[in-house]
Amino acid sequence: MIDLQHDALVFSFPEVHNEARLTLDFQRTLRIPDDGKDYPLPPGLDRFPTRLVDDFPDGVPQSWLEHGGVLLPMYQSEAMWLNFDSGFVSNQGMYPFAIKIAAGKINAVTGEAWGNKLHRDPQDYVTAPKQPWLDGFSIEKGVIRQFVAMPLGAGYSAEEQITGEAEFGGLQIIVYPMKREVFDRRFPEVQLSDEELCIGSGEQILTMAPAMAMAASPDMGLAPGGRMRQAIFKDPFSFDDWDRQNASRCFVHLTNSLVWRAITGTHPPTTPPTAKQYSKAGLPWFDYYDDAGAPLEGSRRLKGLKSVFNMGKKKGDVPLPENESTTPERIVVLRKGLRPGQVREVEF
Repeated sequence: MIDLQHDALVFSFPEVHNEARLTLDFQRTLRIPDDGKDYPLPPGLDRFPTRLVDDFPDGVPQSWLEHGGVLLPMYQSEAMWLNFDSGFVSNQGMYPFAIKIAAGKINAVTGEAWGNKLHRDPQDYVTAPKQPWLDGFSIEKGVIRQFVAMPLGAGYSAEEQITGEAEFGGLQIIVYPMKREVFDRRFPEVQLSDEELCIGSGEQILTMAPAMAMAASPDMGLAPGGRMRQAIFKDPFSFDDWDRQNASRCFVHLTNSLVWRAITGTHPPTTPPTAKQYSKAGLPWFDYYDDAGAPLEGSRRLKGLKSVFNMGKKKGDVPLPENESTTPERIVVLRKGLRPGQVREVEF
């Protein structure tokens, strides 16, 4: 079961556990320079406004109604990241989930074609809360290329580069919960004080950290942008721990801002600042470390894709306005493993 609450998708599995819930939202962010350098994590600049496709039957394409799901607006060359927040089960911890993410039905972890089933070799999913967020396509061990929106049909998206077709666009998401009996075995109940129960999970501290519109087509696809330091972690659980009989999936349609206004009658958000403007203002970037996490090697297929800048250069286009390099000077280090209620200390 999926609900849209406050611009976030809430996947819940009451048939598995009453508190098995995963909240997934889409964060506006800086587009990092596509200049070959590896950048730290940019900040979240609030959630994209997100609406149900079924609320606009007369304004969306028929194919969107067939896919259902939700829609959200993105400017050309705007970036996004996905934030995962596992529900906290009292006295036991955060409920684990396996999450498959695809862009234009191209898996963001492996570069393979979309399929509903989970695969372990190679691993084609991420796990929450182990993976607190995902900013782009996994290309190397510890490196991703940022999700950047481009008009579908222009040849930039990962879908078009791999399949040669501009058919689906958007994002595809499927979520699997951990089996109830496995959760109870792996995370036995512990006795917490009333104060600790009110505070909640220390993991939640970490989830707080981190153009022009093209009117020709309503669909946008995600293309590989600049390089970012981000590990995609190996599944820390056994493959049989996942309840592959219970899953929920959602199609996320991306539309340019002009079409968003025509469909919903509301204005899209203003364009975000550039990375150079953000750094010049002295605002923080982020690095995330999980010493116990083992990163995946990355996808050779995704590594072979041309970034937006390089594809534009090949086409003789300039698809990325304000692509100047920048040097982040204020970097906040986030570390995994805070106990409930622990205050994270940093230099200042």
